[in-house]
Amino acid sequence: MHFIALVNTLHLEELGHLGSDQIDFVRKDIVGLSSDTPIAVFSHIPLFAMYPKWGWGTDDAVKVLSMLRRFSSVTCLNGHVHQLFTKTEGNIICHSAAPTCYPFPKPGQGPAPIPQVLPAGRLKDALGIRTVNYRQGSHALAVKDEKLT
Repeated sequence: MHFIALVNTLHLEELGHLGSDQIDFVRKDIVGLSSDTPIAVFSHIPLFAMYPKWGWGTDDAVKVLSMLRRFSSVTCLNGHVHQLFTKTEGNIICHSAAPTCYPFPKPGQGPAPIPQVLPAGRLKDALGIRTVNYRQGSHALAVKDEKLT
């Protein structure tokens, strides 16, 4: 298993941004890896265009994702959007996690990504923790979601 942590929150304009230094870092970091090495990538903002109107995407992530396509199993994990979301494209699967503080509306179902007002007593239903496990010899990660209680 190979882990990559990326910072896409330093040079924000409308979307997350990695920049050429991090893209070059990834290129050099993976060059010697076998294509059957499982890869996990951590970022704050999603590496795909989840909802660009709200800044939910990374403008130059396609450069990194294209380098990772040669690997048989790539899992991208992010926060930022305060909700569960999964997107699969080929061998790359992206997961967002439930928030531990407050939920945002689903993409486009509100004026902006602002905290949702929930009925009294329902906040814990919208909060959670995502656990990801890897077992040697398996290319898939085990993703488990738990609600906060």
